[in-house]
Amino acid sequence: MIEIRNLVKKYSGKTILGGINLDIKDGEIFSLLGPSGTGKSTFLKSIIGLVKPDGGSIKIDGADITKTFGEFEIQKIRKNFGYLFQEGALFDSLNVWENVAFGLRYLTDIKESEYLKTAGEKLELVGLKNSENLKISELSGGMKKRVALARAIAANPKYLLYDEPTTGLDPVTAETVSELIKEMSKKLKVTSISVTHDVKLALEISDRIALLNEGGFACLGTPEEIKNSKNGIVKEFIENSICRK
Repeated sequence: MIEIRNLVKKYSGKTILGGINLDIKDGEIFSLLGPSGTGKSTFLKSIIGLVKPDGGSIKIDGADITKTFGEFEIQKIRKNFGYLFQEGALFDSLNVWENVAFGLRYLTDIKESEYLKTAGEKLELVGLKNSENLKISELSGGMKKRVALARAIAANPKYLLYDEPTTGLDPVTAETVSELIKEMSKKLKVTSISVTHDVKLALEISDRIALLNEGGFACLGTPEEIKNSKNGIVKEFIENSICRK
């Protein structure tokens, strides 16, 4: 599992993460809520070593990635992760299956002759059967999210990270993404971590939720506990988020 102890990150002297402590259990869906600019993406990137913390430790299955590792060791740990970027980060110059298979060369021992088959299997998992040869320009916003998710799971990761997975999507497509996250957790038996400002998404998909506020957790609990929280910061964030909807 992922064990985070006293995680600290500062930018230009400003504390973004101020001593976070958290255990993310195998197989759970954990969501980190918070407004834009509160450090959610910094938290996510710290987990896979894209951001180096200023203090604390992050253990991935017992290996502390905040310690000095060579590039080989870091890459070995990162192979356990699939990352769904906020904007999808698809390559317009490649077709759908080429996008899905893009990381297989670096993350797996799968033979190149098997890339198309592997991509097809992952696309079918996310509901895009027989879409391998479509161009990215031919896809809707929801389809692009599915392709990006197929790419994230292509190398059979143990952990799936979602960075603002419903940003820019209409309510119907956002609901589809919500269902996909739950399906991937169930079908693939992965541990899922989502950072989002979308309260509805977090409440629907999560086993546990935390609200990030001023560098720490204003709350941490089940969706039911979050909804019924008496904490003023939590209540205000949820009520304001629902009103904006």
